[in-house]
Amino acid sequence: MIETIIVATLSLVGTLGGSYMAQRKSTALIAYRLEQLEIKVNKHNNLIDRTYEVEKRCDLQDEKIKVANHRIEDLEKEVEA
Repeated sequence: MIETIIVATLSLVGTLGGSYMAQRKSTALIAYRLEQLEIKVNKHNNLIDRTYEVEKRCDLQDEKIKVANHRIEDLEKEVEA
């Protein structure tokens, strides 16, 4: 009877130890994956910010081109007149 209790106790300790180690490893893996995902999200957000900045610059250049074209048209009208 005592042998059965000893075997059961050792089995319980082994099971609990194995479960604890597996849980710890799983948690570490999840933390690592989450950290890598955060890095990717930060890169993506940086790209979005840069894209908005480029779009603003393009809009500014388009406006400058429109102004230059109007100036050229006005100068051509003065030459024709």
